[in-house]
Amino acid sequence: MSDFLARVASAPISWGICEVPGWGAMLPTRRVLQEMSDLGFTATELGAPGFLPQEPGSVKALLAEFGMTLSGGFTPIEPHVASRRDATLKQARATARLLAESGAKLFISAAIMDADWSIPRALTAGEHRHMVETLALIDEICAEHGLVQVLHPHVQTLVETADDVHRILDTCDVNWCLDTGHLAIGGIDPVQFAKDAVERVGHVHLKDVRLDMVPAVLDREVSLKAATQAGLFTQLGRGDVDIAGVIQALEAANYRGSYVIEQDTAIAGAVPAEGQGPGQEVQSSLKYLQDIVAPTLGKRVIA
Repeated sequence: MSDFLARVASAPISWGICEVPGWGAMLPTRRVLQEMSDLGFTATELGAPGFLPQEPGSVKALLAEFGMTLSGGFTPIEPHVASRRDATLKQARATARLLAESGAKLFISAAIMDADWSIPRALTAGEHRHMVETLALIDEICAEHGLVQVLHPHVQTLVETADDVHRILDTCDVNWCLDTGHLAIGGIDPVQFAKDAVERVGHVHLKDVRLDMVPAVLDREVSLKAATQAGLFTQLGRGDVDIAGVIQALEAANYRGSYVIEQDTAIAGAVPAEGQGPGQEVQSSLKYLQDIVAPTLGKRVIA
């Protein structure tokens, strides 16, 4: 197996398991884990509350049944709200403890407006300063637990647009989850980000996007959920993002972190039968990485 492919993991969101309230049907945990395992994945992210247990021993035992381990967890936080700092840090400590004791290495933070994922607004200078300070404090909490925090740019969060991304890059030392899809939606070229900020990249989410659908999402004419159901996120290699270019740039710069196929899915209507639906989509994306991308990355292999 190539070194690159050995570092490719999966995420529950590719099966519709999402932290956003009201996102859609969630497939049964064991079905999802079995489909992940059948595709050859040996690591997954935590997923939305309720997908995996909330006790570390139970997380490790369940994943071990499927030959898998935990890589990290997507964690929405409200870092800009001064009145909620204590609650935010308490949540961060609890999540960091769960992740670390479950064997994970990554704390994937997403800066949301509020718990309802309300449409973000421009922050005041004070709110931005508070966000930067809170992210630094979460970095310290993560370090205490042997974790690395990586900030996830994301539609409908406080790090959504190119301006948001550059402001954080310029004012904060936090590492990044390079999400190819959400960066592209926000107006950032993911390949250029990979070249310019590789020393800040601690994790990668691989996601392809139909960019023709983006304006309606950013103009709030169509919700992210509705756009996702309509095909905003495609199988890798079938959208408008240069997925291969991002990976090539990172590997050339000696990035040795993990990659996660994170193909956002929102299940509408009936739950697809076993062996059909999201698993097939992920299999297509994995085949793209195996057949198209991996052969361009040289001969480095692992036993």
